[in-house]
Amino acid sequence: MPDITVVYPGTFDPITNGHVDLTERAARLFDRVVLAIAHSEKKTPLFSLEEREELARVSLAHLDNVEVVGFSNLLTDFVQSKGSNCVLRGLRAVADFEYEFQLANMNRAMYPEFESVFLTPSEHLSYISSSLVREIAALGGDVSPFVPEPVAQALKEKYR
Repeated sequence: MPDITVVYPGTFDPITNGHVDLTERAARLFDRVVLAIAHSEKKTPLFSLEEREELARVSLAHLDNVEVVGFSNLLTDFVQSKGSNCVLRGLRAVADFEYEFQLANMNRAMYPEFESVFLTPSEHLSYISSSLVREIAALGGDVSPFVPEPVAQALKEKYR
C-alpha cells in the first residue's frame, strides 16, 4: 500500500497552537503531512514567507513525518506535485464550513480526484485564529497561551 500524503495549506501568519494540534493529529492519521505555507501577498502577511516557514519548522520539529514548504502556485497543482490528492482543512466553527465547502467543490471541479479532509481543533483551541493572535500582540497583550514559544517571541520582536 502506498504512503498517503495529506497537504495542510494555509498562510500560517503565524502558526498557532490550533495549527500545531491539527498537524499532530494529521501526523497520526497519515503517513506524511506537508504543511504548505501560501505566499499570499494579497493578504499582506505580517511575517515573510521565509519567517513563517521557519516558525512552523521549529514549532513542528517534534513530528518526524511533517514537511514544511512554501508555495505560490495553484493549490491543486501543488498538491499533485507532492504526490497527493488530499488536503486537510480545519473547521473551528459553523461559519468556516460554508467557505471550506465552496473551496472543496471548486478544487474538485479543477482536479476530480481531489479530496478534502476536515478536522476540528481540540475544544480548548477552537477560538484561536492567527488574526486574533496578531491583534492581541499588536496591542501588547500576552499571546503565549495561544502560540508556540518561538512564535510568541517573534511576535514580541515584530511589535517592539
